[in-house]
Amino acid sequence: MKKLISCILVILGIHLFSFAQTDPKAKTILAEVSKKYRTFTTVKADFSYTIDNPQAKVKDTQSGTLLILSKTNKYKVTLKGQELISDGKTQWTYLIADKEVQLNQVDNSSDALNPAKIFTLYEKGFKYLYVGDSKVDHKMCYMIDLVPIDDKRTFFKVRLQIDKISKLITSALIFDKNGNRYTYAIKSFTPNVTVPESTFTFDSKKHPGVEVVDLR
Repeated sequence: MKKLISCILVILGIHLFSFAQTDPKAKTILAEVSKKYRTFTTVKADFSYTIDNPQAKVKDTQSGTLLILSKTNKYKVTLKGQELISDGKTQWTYLIADKEVQLNQVDNSSDALNPAKIFTLYEKGFKYLYVGDSKVDHKMCYMIDLVPIDDKRTFFKVRLQIDKISKLITSALIFDKNGNRYTYAIKSFTPNVTVPESTFTFDSKKHPGVEVVDLR
């Protein structure tokens, strides 16, 4: 389970395999995505997460909900049996069945990405290439491959699907160096929802009997 959480938080690294320079068309498309996203104050997204490793015969899918306070690093991720909450500095991992909440500092290292940045992950540290169009759930999408500037990162390719009309990311397929494929598919996207500030902290008083484990 902890491995699943780290996979959600630790996203993206890619080999420099054929990109000599940034593709102008991909750059234009991603600029439109950034422009659209930055008009939102908050975001609510329902998503599915799939890990697939054909060699190990492993395939598992989970669903969740992501809340982001835009222009900050605050987020809340709700998954089956657990929640991840952050005020931008501290992350609380609430394991519901275990009645335990773990406190960690938000990882801002070059090989990590917190959920608050998932819709703008391409803006720093990557080169990109437009590779064609595709049809996903009756929507026409752009396909863009990302390549990291730092080839020591743990993933070697990321393919984004971007809705041509909404200019929003609909999915990210991530290939790591161990043969795993991680797919994050956005099922619904609702901007500017009303979210109280208290959403992005864990209040122990509202969870009596929950053990607090400070790992900072």
